[in-house]
This record gives sequence, structure tokens and C-alpha cells, in this order.
Amino acid sequence: MHNFYPEKIYVDKKVASNPLTIKILKEFSSVPAQYLEKSKEVVDEVCRLAFPVNEGKKRLFITKKKDGFLKKCPGTSGHICCGYRILSPVTGCPLDCTYCILQNYLSNNPVITLFVNIDDLLNDVKKAIRSNPDRFYRIGTGELADSLALEEVSGLSKLLVSFFARQKNAVLELKTKTSWIDSLLSLSHNRRTIISWSLNSRPIIESEENGAVSLEERIKAALVCQEAGYPLSFHFDPLIEYPVWEKDYKEVVKLLFGSIRPENIAWISLGALRFMPGLKPIIEKRFPSSSIIYGEFITGLDGKCRYFKPIRVQLYRKLLSYIREYGGDVFVYLCMESKDVWQKVFGNSCQSSSHLASLLDERVKQ
Repeated sequence: MHNFYPEKIYVDKKVASNPLTIKILKEFSSVPAQYLEKSKEVVDEVCRLAFPVNEGKKRLFITKKKDGFLKKCPGTSGHICCGYRILSPVTGCPLDCTYCILQNYLSNNPVITLFVNIDDLLNDVKKAIRSNPDRFYRIGTGELADSLALEEVSGLSKLLVSFFARQKNAVLELKTKTSWIDSLLSLSHNRRTIISWSLNSRPIIESEENGAVSLEERIKAALVCQEAGYPLSFHFDPLIEYPVWEKDYKEVVKLLFGSIRPENIAWISLGALRFMPGLKPIIEKRFPSSSIIYGEFITGLDGKCRYFKPIRVQLYRKLLSYIREYGGDVFVYLCMESKDVWQKVFGNSCQSSSHLASLLDERVKQ
């Protein structure tokens, strides 16, 4: 996998003198740069192209975020949510997973966007965690972008690791499908950053996770981070049903625990493939060879297409059994599922979103 190298850079004139803007433009001095008064100019130009999502992944927009960096995970009514806080210094991703919700969610601005008003970002986090010192915050940057995909461009994760190392009531989770960890290895992180990988079976990685590194490379990178003292987490999401999924996912779990110490894993999440109906025609157009959207789906309470409940329960039970076989009592939770599904998978139900949040908090409090 190659590092992100944009074909074109758009610069909001309001951040032209920002030190990070200057640094990026210097590093990409051979890349055409266009200075703009309004972000709408970027959207108008790219959305006129034949394949806006494809083109947006090749371009970088440097601008200022105006509406706050830190937000609650929206969750879904009737489903148990983990109480995560989302930090978004970047929106968009150079990786190109077939199932990625960002193809639909960011369709109004498919260009990879980097917000360089970093002081505002840090102030947003400080304000939240210092105004509620008795509350614990789990904060992640992997919701609207891969946490490390632009790290060699921005250096933001390196900055955030150092910042969170000094916080008593917060941890940072960096979620990735890359192996771009080198800049993080020598940092004094104080175990306040959890480095996390999305994992899937080899066939799914090869056919559906375009631009991401292999399963072996992810686990090798996780091992290096473990040796550097970082706590780790892993997300089997989306789990996808196909003819030999049981065998393939068991191999993933076996490989994971062949390298990673269970006691160094903060948590593992399980989530089955789900998507808004509007994503289906996008996948059909952009990835006509992908068959993942043609499974046995229903429309859930959240409006998303989901596998029938018995299929989801089977996926979760099997993965849980493999994790217990190879990893013992590592903490495992379900992403965006109902109490009923929790009951069927674990034999007991997580009582509420706040209950799950408290369990996760205890895993990483010092």
C-alpha cells in the first residue's frame, strides 16, 4: 500500500498561513494547489465529475472546521451504544472499502478534508474533559476517516497521543486498516492511547477492502505497538456471511492471538454488515463485482439494511466462541445491537447504553 499522495490540493484562503497548511504544501510542492474563498467551490468542481467519490479520494482540501470537533456517537434508538465520543480532524478516506458508509454519508463533499485549526480541536477536548472531571471519556478519530491514513501528511495522531498522555479522565482510540505506526512508536503515551485495527477474513480484505493492508500486516503492526507499550483493541466489523465464513474467521482469531497477548487487549467489538438503503446503488455502481449487498437483509429499526437476526446471532456466537477458545476472557461487546441479541449471544443482556459505557470505561481507567 502506498502513502497518500494527492493529485490536487485545495486550500481555504482563511488557513493559507496556518503552519500545518504551509508544511503540507511544502511537502507536496509538485502537486497543483488551488486557493479558494468558499468550500462550495471544491464541492461544485468535484461533484461535476463523472465519478465524484473516486476523484475525491485523490484530492485534499485544507480548511478550518467551524462547528466543533467533538461530538457524541449518534447511536440508534432501541440499540445499545458504547457511549463513544467522535473527534473528527479529517473527513474522508483514501482507502476504498466497498461497504464504507462514507460513500453515501459524505456524498455532498467526497473530497478528503483536513481541518488544520488544531488549537480549536484541542480546546474542544480540554473543555469537555475538564468541565466534567468525574466523567470518563473514550474518544476516537476513526469514525469519519481512517485514523492513520493521513498521518504521514498531517502528523495529527502523533500530536494527539502526546496530548492524551497528560489527561486523567480520557483515552484516545486510533482505529485503522493501515500499518502507518512508525511515528507513534517512540512517544510517551502513558497508555492513554489505544491503537485499534479493524479485522476481517482474508477473502473479505482482498475483495472488499481496497487499499488496506493485509491481515498479516495489521497483526504485525499491532504486535509492534504492543511491544511499544500501547494497549490495543480490535473490531470485527463488518462481519460478512459467505459460504466458508466460519473457517475463515476462525483463522483470523487464531492468528490474532498467536501474536497478541489477551491481557493487552482493551476490548474487541463485533458488528454485522449493515448499511443505509442509499448505499446499495452506490456499491452496485462503483463495485459491480461485489456481492456482499445481496445477502438475506431486512430493514432494521434504524432504517439500515441488516442481516436477519438469526444470521447475526450466529455470526456473533461463532466469533465469540473462537475468541474464548484462543483468547480466554477478553472483553467482547456488540456494536449497535438490541438487548435481545445481546441475550441470545452472551446469555445475559447488557442493561443499557450507559451500562456498556461504564464497562468499557473500567477497562481503560488508571
